Amino acid sequence: MKLFDPANKELKKCTKIAEAVVALENKYKALSDDELKAKTVEFKERLNKGETLDDIMIEAFATAREASTRVIGLTPFKVQIIGAAAMHFGNIAEMKTGEGKTLTSVLVAYLNALTGKGVHIVTVNEYLASRDAKEMGEIHNFLGITVGLNLRELEPDEKRAQYNCDITYSTNSELGFDYLRDHMVLYKEQMVQRPEMNFAIVDEVDSILIDEARTPLIISGGEKKGANFYLQSNTFVRGLKEEDYEIDVKDRHVTLLESGMAKAEKFFNVENLYDMKNVGLVHYINNALRANYIMEKDKDYVVHDGAVVIVDPFTGRLMVGRQWSDGLHQAVEAKENVQIKKETRTLATITYQNYFRMYHKLAGMTGTAKTEEEEFRNIYNMFVVEIPTNEPVIRIDDPDLIFRSMKAKYQAIALDIKARHEKGQPVLVGTVSIESSELLSNLLKRHGIPHNVLNAKQHAREAEIIAHAGEKGAVTIATNMAGRGTDIKLGEGVVELGGLAVIGTERHEARRIDNQLRGRAGRQGDPGYSRFYLSAQDELMIRFGGERFERLLGMIANPDVDGNETPLESKMFSRFVESAQKKVEGSNYDRRKSVVEYDEVLRKQREIIYNQRKDILFLDDMEPTIHKMMHSVVSRYIPTFMIDDKKNSVVDATRFMNEFGLKYFNRNDLSIEEIEGLNQNQLEELIENKFHQNLEEKKKAVPLEIFQEFLKVVLLRVVDKYWMDHIDQMSDLRQSIGLQSYAQINPLREYQEIGYQTFNDMIATINDEVTLTVNRAILRENLQREEQAKVTGTNAGNSETTKRKPIVNKNKVGRNDPCPCGSGKKYKHCCGMNEK
Repeated sequence: MKLFDPANKELKKCTKIAEAVVALENKYKALSDDELKAKTVEFKERLNKGETLDDIMIEAFATAREASTRVIGLTPFKVQIIGAAAMHFGNIAEMKTGEGKTLTSVLVAYLNALTGKGVHIVTVNEYLASRDAKEMGEIHNFLGITVGLNLRELEPDEKRAQYNCDITYSTNSELGFDYLRDHMVLYKEQMVQRPEMNFAIVDEVDSILIDEARTPLIISGGEKKGANFYLQSNTFVRGLKEEDYEIDVKDRHVTLLESGMAKAEKFFNVENLYDMKNVGLVHYINNALRANYIMEKDKDYVVHDGAVVIVDPFTGRLMVGRQWSDGLHQAVEAKENVQIKKETRTLATITYQNYFRMYHKLAGMTGTAKTEEEEFRNIYNMFVVEIPTNEPVIRIDDPDLIFRSMKAKYQAIALDIKARHEKGQPVLVGTVSIESSELLSNLLKRHGIPHNVLNAKQHAREAEIIAHAGEKGAVTIATNMAGRGTDIKLGEGVVELGGLAVIGTERHEARRIDNQLRGRAGRQGDPGYSRFYLSAQDELMIRFGGERFERLLGMIANPDVDGNETPLESKMFSRFVESAQKKVEGSNYDRRKSVVEYDEVLRKQREIIYNQRKDILFLDDMEPTIHKMMHSVVSRYIPTFMIDDKKNSVVDATRFMNEFGLKYFNRNDLSIEEIEGLNQNQLEELIENKFHQNLEEKKKAVPLEIFQEFLKVVLLRVVDKYWMDHIDQMSDLRQSIGLQSYAQINPLREYQEIGYQTFNDMIATINDEVTLTVNRAILRENLQREEQAKVTGTNAGNSETTKRKPIVNKNKVGRNDPCPCGSGKKYKHCCGMNEK
């Protein structure tokens, strides 16, 4: 640890707090159950009188610690109290596997729940959320703290009840989607989350805030056309030769070369492929290239029941119902010749980076975060505090073994597993893909070694397989640390055999993932063993080999006549591998940072629109909002109708009436005689007064409640419609902006400037549309709020938005009456078109 590392300072501060909590142990043991429960009421009263959470922290931790002892029979260790304190101060507690992160979270959750503002405990899947809510909830309930469990299957009313609890357990994706759905509802009563995002404790924080940071949450709806383009692009790409494109293995990117561009222009009959008008076509081709030459079946995805299902690259789990965005999923479907799902419009989207940065306080816990500390500090403003282990780690971590060929490597792994299995030592083998897990499985079958395979195809048996992975003689093959979040406990007699042996079949891109695999062995002071087997044909070696790697490879002896290899065990090679991993980590960090920079533009815009939407839902009086919009329209357009006369600039009355008057006013509301000879100030005052006068007349014509509902209906329809269009525009802009770099233009700056102008144009259009509709609409009592596009799903599965029951239509609209939506058309040619 660095001498002046701020995290070191945090650790010392938290250690003193933990010592003070432990010192209160006997005092709190002496309390009766009722006296211990009464502490919760006492703490809340003290907070109401002005004390802070920091003031009561030591006593609150001592209370929750004693409650844990009485309710579930587990007393948090001093190191767990240190971790809880670190998280209370908004840091990440790095606690090794088996050190009891779940119990640690109880202390900090209890303390922060005392404010009544809500605490969210975030897990990577619903199994863990359900387990922790049930087991840890017993402690909180004992102390009078309510605990909720937010599951994907719940109805809005049920979700609202869970969010209103003092502590809510949920997955990261469900929290994000609920946030987006809350900003699409038609009535404030349909919102499920609390208005204030108070405090979130993120379990496996590196998985959620690092690994999934570049994956946006997307709620989709409506439909786009384009299935034929995917099929045509796939046909074109499959007809290319190797000299037509270039694959960047390092960055997983494919680029058309000059000959490929010429073939594309001929195939699609376009003059210049990279003309701005062909941006959409280039996007289809690029997706087809990625689908065919980068995306690998049984590694990146599987084909299951005639559908392409994504494999989580970090856990190996099947992500059923989830889709890659921007058309990549459809391109892979075209490649695999399965039914192409209709590409949908993005109705709402947010990244985890921007979602979690909205919390007033954010904390996390994981076994592996130190290697990503710079990113946590720069993007989330969190330090990583390394929490000491309760017992010394006695696991043996042997150096890597390096082979020339993958075949020799797997043979050596199989022999190692066989030797350990024969003596009864349990073995956990970590692979990076489904393909390699099945290859090794077949090898073990030939050796007659019984084993379990845990990858995306065996997802349903995950908990059961992991529960038995530490038993005598167990051999478990796990892809990308599937089963993370569940401890592997050693069976009877395993300690004497050396504990769990962990074998890695190749290094991952990030050192952190390797550390996670190692950390499954040697928990809580148990013995354990780990070693990685590498080959020159591993993906990491191929991507980052280079000349230095070739020189190191020369140190490995050639195979003997039987094909057997003598592996190399070299610290120099291990340093080379670590250097390659650091390069990947740096490259991935730059990409995630770039996502933040680009998404910052949409974040600010989303904030403005969502705040405006909240005002529409929650404010009783919408007139001031309408007045501002009307003023904006007047200020924007009136100056454009003035005749430039140095002495006295007056309105071009004829042009004004044709282009503005007849658009915004009914014929009897404004005459040319009223405006002739007026200067700019006079005309602006007249038009605003006319707008306000029309609004006042509508207000008098119906009950006030109906009038305000009318304004809300118009605002919601218009804001939602143009915001959804804007999201599409920003997505298209993001895809096309990369072409600007060829013209020596900074793409980010260009995106910011064009995005800013596009947003301002959208706001102006919203003001125009609202002013026009409000001014010309005929008020009736049958207006209803309605969705501008039907939600068809999310990129984490299907989801439906519950629709409020419509207001009963008391006065039926005649088919020849003006449509109440304000379009100016007859009802039978507008909203009543489908009525018979």
